[in-house]
Amino acid sequence: MAISFRDRREAGRVLASKLSSYAGRSDVVVLGLPRGGVPVAFEVAKILKVPLDVFVVRKLGVPGHEELAMGATASGKVRVLNEDVIKRLAIPDEVIESVATGEERELARRERRYRENRTPVAVDGKTVVLVDDGLATGSTMRAAVLALRARNPANLVVAVPASEACEDFKNKVDEIVCATTPEPFHAVGQWYKEFSPTSDEEVCELLSRGAQNEGQQDLQQK
Repeated sequence: MAISFRDRREAGRVLASKLSSYAGRSDVVVLGLPRGGVPVAFEVAKILKVPLDVFVVRKLGVPGHEELAMGATASGKVRVLNEDVIKRLAIPDEVIESVATGEERELARRERRYRENRTPVAVDGKTVVLVDDGLATGSTMRAAVLALRARNPANLVVAVPASEACEDFKNKVDEIVCATTPEPFHAVGQWYKEFSPTSDEEVCELLSRGAQNEGQQDLQQK
């Protein structure tokens, strides 16, 4: 029977129960995809007692077919291209550059807004748990995985409360954790009783609280 979540925060608590093997580990970090993935990731990181950060990713959509990704740009000045799509559609370099420049501008704006001068959490050599509020087509998460791989995590785990695309990720990441895989799926929002859009302000607040939680945990360990 499919699970129905009250809201994203409850979904995060349920998801955390599926990730207990990562609790309290110094090599684990949780990254939330903004905006909706951050409230879920906040609860996961809080329960697992591991660092929380945001991973801003912008898909580089093919002009006229934006849902089709020709690459991605992400936190840490990472740009990755899907050479198969680019070659198949014969996309010129200047088109790629134009799309990438626009998306990188928006990414930089969001980074400034969300981080508030905080240093990004290091992921090189870490086990990274990448969290969103659900997967429908999975296109944004695929772009995030592609971009995050370029930052050399030791292990990459994708974790979501609800998805119909879990099988698609089994060969792309080290582990895929889905709290529920309902059928028929239709849309992510149908599995939440409350699914209002997450604001930039809420993302900033949760990231700030996550940093405070991490600081308190560091003090307790000293």
